[in-house]
Order: sequence, then C-alpha cells, then structure tokens
Amino acid sequence: MNPETLLEQISSACDALRGDVIAATRALLEFNRRLEQILQQLHKNIEVRDTDFAAQFNDFCAQLRKEQDGREPFWTEARTAARTFKPADWTGDLALAAKGLNSRAKTLSRATDEFTTAYDLFCRNYKSFTAAKLNVWLLTSCQNDFSNLTGKILFLAREIAKQTEKNRGPHAFG
Repeated sequence: MNPETLLEQISSACDALRGDVIAATRALLEFNRRLEQILQQLHKNIEVRDTDFAAQFNDFCAQLRKEQDGREPFWTEARTAARTFKPADWTGDLALAAKGLNSRAKTLSRATDEFTTAYDLFCRNYKSFTAAKLNVWLLTSCQNDFSNLTGKILFLAREIAKQTEKNRGPHAFG
C-alpha cells in the first residue's frame, strides 16, 4: 500500500464514521424525545404508552457498541500504517488530499460534539427515570469512544497534512 491509497481509505472511513455519528445522534435525539414524553406521563400518573422504549433503546446501545467495536481495528491499522511511511513518502502532491482529510476530520469532530450534546441531554432526563433498566453505561462507553477516536483521527490528519506540506516545499507557491 502506498500513502495515496492509505489517504483515500482514511478519508473514506472518516466520511463513513461521520455519517454513522450523525445517524446515531438523530436516533439518540429521538430516544430523548420519547423519554421526555414517558417522564411526563409518569409525572402525571398516566399509563406509559411507549412500552417498547427500553427494549429499543437497549438494542440501539448494543448495536452502537457493536459498530464501534468493528471500527477500531481499521483505525488502529491505519494509524500504524501511516506511521510506517517515511516522512519523504508523504509527497507534496498529496497535500490537497491531506487538507481534505483534515477538513473531514474537523467535520467529524463537529458531528461528535453534536452526539455528545445529545448524550448530555439524554442523561439529564435519564437521571429521573427509574421505570425500566436502560443500558446507559453502554451509551456512555460509546460516547467516550467516539470522542477518543475522533481525537486520534484529528491528530493523524494533522500529522499527515504537516508532512505533505513540508514536502511540498516553497517552490509549490511560485
């Protein structure tokens, strides 16, 4: 594998991860909306109509954890592969693609921040919910992993961009 192929794979995986984070955020916001309705029903001593909430939420958390576990090997291998190349391998002609990856990583970071915001909203409501056992610890684990992985991807993207810019040299601007 060469640096260009690796850069393409990392960029593609970054886009896919961002899409997954955005989808997970939407799902979590919907679970939060449903939880708010359940809490209102419980507060008013009304029978809870959303009887599938706990099972669906727990399934969502388990699926999110499974997806997250499936991603980790790629990113570990990609970071290792990127670091096996010599600095000179990151040629200046890869600078634009490296900047694109850096931009993708920043967009992923914003998506991860939105997931964290949705997570915080959900947890705030969950604190007053005792009607069913929810696997919030699994959600917490995924949220932490999203944040950690995003930080590693941002660092890797900056590292690659720095190398390609360095190898681009001053003659590229003239």
